[in-house]
Amino acid sequence: MATLAVLILFATLGAFTLPPQGAFPSYISPVAAPTPRPPSTATPPPPTPPRPAPSPYAGLRLGFYMRSCPQAENIIREAVRSGTSKNPGIGAGLIRLHFHDCFVQGCDASVLLDPTPANPQPEKLSPPNFPSLRGFEVIDLAKEALEKVCPGRVSCADIVAFAARDAAFFLSRARINFQMPAGRLDGRVSLSSEALQFLPPPFFNLSQLVANFKAKNLDEDDLVVLSGAHSIGVSHCSSFTGFLAPNPPAMDPAFAAQLQRKCNVSNDPTVMQDIATPDQLDSRYYTNILKRNVLFASDAALMSSQRTSIKVLENAFIPSRWEMKFARAMVKMAAIELKTAANGEIRRMCRVINN
Repeated sequence: MATLAVLILFATLGAFTLPPQGAFPSYISPVAAPTPRPPSTATPPPPTPPRPAPSPYAGLRLGFYMRSCPQAENIIREAVRSGTSKNPGIGAGLIRLHFHDCFVQGCDASVLLDPTPANPQPEKLSPPNFPSLRGFEVIDLAKEALEKVCPGRVSCADIVAFAARDAAFFLSRARINFQMPAGRLDGRVSLSSEALQFLPPPFFNLSQLVANFKAKNLDEDDLVVLSGAHSIGVSHCSSFTGFLAPNPPAMDPAFAAQLQRKCNVSNDPTVMQDIATPDQLDSRYYTNILKRNVLFASDAALMSSQRTSIKVLENAFIPSRWEMKFARAMVKMAAIELKTAANGEIRRMCRVINN
């Protein structure tokens, strides 16, 4: 089966070339060597920070905080490193947190808002998010540290985007390595009903998934590539048991039996989404699809068309290409429906809007 898959892959793809060196930005930009100057006894002026690099996404810039909060990305990265080193599942949660944020109200940190008397049902309490969504404490720690150094400068939405980028870096053993543009503002609206409306459920078929992603300006390739995040983290049995019974044709029988034994209890336990490399963000997810060892109907749906099947094969057998495409898709997703000064702000605390 594996040999046939390889033959199909290369027969379909033909020759291909990887992007040229530099097409995907490095995790940390190199600093140019200073131009030599003649000796001088005068006190030199303080160096002027370089201007932020432009981004193809309106309103966002690489190095956005170079002037206003130079340590911002380092502070966030350290919070993520600390969290993922203690529990890799937190890293998986941060990537999922970013996805669930951007698909509802855009990338505006609306998923972070706590319930209030005026809004008792925000996004974070919606069934797709509660109680499974994780990583909030990492965002809180990063925000607290940033407010001490440069208060009122760094948005919670940018913290969520940077944290997802850094989680991908640490969980992939630095193989997924990219820069994230910034300049987002935080939203003031967070509704549980909208999470149900816009987040794709695990039982969606392929046409429903494609339509869901298209509504957010993401294409079919983005869908397949970003689904690779299912190579890490855990899932509650309640999220996929409807896909199990009886003898699901899209799931390997031995794998289905293993899940049925694990989930045959009353307290809704969790299972690893990837039993082979559960704590690594890698392309193993696509191998699992080929073996029919995936949890969700939406995962198996990626093999229901020729176009997406080819993409699954490519990602399974050319991991380095998937890693680069995942980085690009994460940046693209991080630009969904950005807030403006008219409907956004920089929150002082990520869990509540400013007064």
